[in-house]
Amino acid sequence: MPPMHMNLKARITEDMKSAMRARETGRLNAIRLILAALKQKEVDERIELDDAAVLVILDKMLKQRKDSIAQFEAAGRQDLAQQEQFEVTVLQQYMPQALSVEAVTAIVEQAIQDSGAAGMQDMARVMALVKPQLAGRADMGQVSGLVKARLGAR
Repeated sequence: MPPMHMNLKARITEDMKSAMRARETGRLNAIRLILAALKQKEVDERIELDDAAVLVILDKMLKQRKDSIAQFEAAGRQDLAQQEQFEVTVLQQYMPQALSVEAVTAIVEQAIQDSGAAGMQDMARVMALVKPQLAGRADMGQVSGLVKARLGAR
């Protein structure tokens, strides 16, 4: 395991090299998919990705895999669902530890307070504050529901 002070992209690259050396083709292919998505974003936008941007891409890839798993299982394609599930496990290795419901609620409450939100019309402002703190650490769909519930109660 590479040191934790290494940035996320460098850590993924190192993991690719170790998967190559260990001849772990499944893991290697999954990591190559990740690196390809990161490279695509960098080339398209002519930027160097930081850890926060990498996490956004990984989170999007996780969502895509989970959607695919549901579709493959519904179609009776267990083989394809298992491949996607394997990719999910590889992707999750790079995601930060998920936050507890209490921690997410505390961040949402703080954002509502900091933004001075008075009702539903302020939802975008609150989401803009919580998104960078929670990206990759909480299901943003659930966070959005929590923000709506909190603002609706005001």
